[in-house]
Amino acid sequence: MKLQWLVLLAFLFAVLITIFAVVNVDTVPVNFVFGTADWPLILVILVSALMGFLLSGTVALVKIFSLQKDMKAMRKGKPVKQKKNVSAS
Repeated sequence: MKLQWLVLLAFLFAVLITIFAVVNVDTVPVNFVFGTADWPLILVILVSALMGFLLSGTVALVKIFSLQKDMKAMRKGKPVKQKKNVSAS
């Protein structure tokens, strides 16, 4: 049930981003390190959202693979190296 809510929220967020992007269709200057280009704002918004999704997905996948590796090691009875726990204090 939790996964269904997560998928529903992700879908709603994607719809909101799409509506926001479609409403903003003006051309804006995009400043790259090596130059400037005029792009439609809809592309800037959608590309930025896609890059954010890919970056957060990559970080999540790295964390998942790391945890799976630790689980396999624990099942085999091997000691797992302790990672530093970063606290807010």
